[in-house]
Amino acid sequence: MYNIAVILAGGIGSRVGGETPKQLLPLADGRSILEHSIDAFELAPDIDEIAVVMHPEHISSLQKLCQNNHWRKLTKIIPGGTERWESSYNAIKTYAAESSNLQIFKSSNDTLSLLLHDAARPYVSQRIIAEVCQALQEHEAVTVAVPSTDTIYITEHNRLTSMPPRETVWRAQTPQAFRLSTIAEAFERALREGNIAATDDVGIVHRYMPETPVFIVQGDEQNRKITYAEDLKQNTPQ
Repeated sequence: MYNIAVILAGGIGSRVGGETPKQLLPLADGRSILEHSIDAFELAPDIDEIAVVMHPEHISSLQKLCQNNHWRKLTKIIPGGTERWESSYNAIKTYAAESSNLQIFKSSNDTLSLLLHDAARPYVSQRIIAEVCQALQEHEAVTVAVPSTDTIYITEHNRLTSMPPRETVWRAQTPQAFRLSTIAEAFERALREGNIAATDDVGIVHRYMPETPVFIVQGDEQNRKITYAEDLKQNTPQ
C-alpha cells in the first residue's frame, strides 16, 4: 500500500477574518496552521508522500514554507479550485494522470490510496493517521469521526422536525481516505450527474457509490478544526 496524504489548503478561511488565508496564520508557537498539518503527516511512518492543494494566489507562500522546513515527503503543490470538491478532484486527477492507465487501479491489485485532510485540522494525531492507514489495508473508503455528545436537532425554517437518537450521530473529521480507484470512480459518477451535492469527500462516495461501505476510525476532540480567530489562541499540537 502506497499512502499519499493530500492536505487541502485551497480555502480562504473568511470566518477567521483578515486577508491572510487561515491556513497560513500562526498558532500560539508562531508556526502556521499549515506547517503543523504537514508536520503530522511528515512524521507518520505509514505516509509515503505528501501533496498540498493550495489556492493559486498563495502558492508562493507555501513555497517559502517548504524552503524553511525541508519536508522530505512533500512532492507536489497542486492548485486548488473554487470549491472544496474541486480541490479534492484536482488532486485525484493529478495522481490518476500519473498512472499510465487508470484501469490498473481498478483491479484487485489496487495499492495506491489518498488521505484527504483539512489543512485547518493541525492537531491530527499519529494514532489517527496510523489507524486510518491500517484500515485502508482492508477497506476502500475510511473516515474519521467522533460520537456526538450533544443532542442533535433536524430543523426546517427554524422549526424542529426530528431528533435522531444521539448514539447514532457522529461528527465528521479528517483525514478521509480512499483507494484511488474508488474516489476517482465516485467523482466520475458525480460529474456525469452534473450536480455534486456533498460537503466532503466521504459524502461523494456515500451518495454516488452507495455500494461501497465507509469504515469509521474513531477520532478525538483534539482533532478539531480551526474556524474562528479565537481558535488560534489555543494550545498548539504536541
